[in-house]
Amino acid sequence: MAVSRAVDGPSRDRVQNPYSRRPNWLYPAVVVAVFSVFVVYAFLIGVFETSGSFGPYLSPFFSPPIEVRVAGFLVPPGIWVAPFPLAFRLTCYYYRKAIFRAYFRHPRACAVPEPPRGTYRGETRLWIFNNLHRFALYLILVQTAILWYDAVASFVYRGSFHFGLGTLIMVLNVVCLSGYTLGCHSMRHLVGGGKDCFSCHRARYRLWRGVSVLNARHEAWAWVSMFSVWATDLYIRLLIHGVVPQASWN
Repeated sequence: MAVSRAVDGPSRDRVQNPYSRRPNWLYPAVVVAVFSVFVVYAFLIGVFETSGSFGPYLSPFFSPPIEVRVAGFLVPPGIWVAPFPLAFRLTCYYYRKAIFRAYFRHPRACAVPEPPRGTYRGETRLWIFNNLHRFALYLILVQTAILWYDAVASFVYRGSFHFGLGTLIMVLNVVCLSGYTLGCHSMRHLVGGGKDCFSCHRARYRLWRGVSVLNARHEAWAWVSMFSVWATDLYIRLLIHGVVPQASWN
């Protein structure tokens, strides 16, 4: 990508993206602010909340529901669920780029010189754990299937058909999560990789094309699915604490 440079002081260059008039610091600052708030929220819910269900609704932070007691004390159920989406998102190709560029400023963008604060070593040493992404995909596929079950189960409450705002939010959430998960780069390789002849494997070629459509908007799916998970838990949390009344249309 072409960049333009303007002298900004005796020894520093100011790099301006020719395709945007927004300041270069804006996007990484937004990533740091929003992602940090989400992580803090998820941590507080996972550690200090012991319930994630209200009526037919179950928070994605507490699905599947696991109850373990040690010496009579309930271990926060969210602790058992959090490692799976955490491992998947931290090793996700998009989130890796966002985290490196926003939190560490390494590198700031393609074809942009590194600032004089150390050598960028890429994903080596500590960051080698990012290679676990394809294994995290297998786990998150199982959890996504469980969340689909939760969403479908929310249509039935006390033996009768139920449809409420929580049902709608849960369905939208799992659709967003599916778009993010099925558009994963590792999923794209899983369904279409390792083949030199696509015409010899037409079913896999169709799957690869479908995943590629989702993969083209992987960044958007990553953010939308994060906000949908956040909104789903927040709504159920407000119901649990009696902050908002349950809205249903059945």
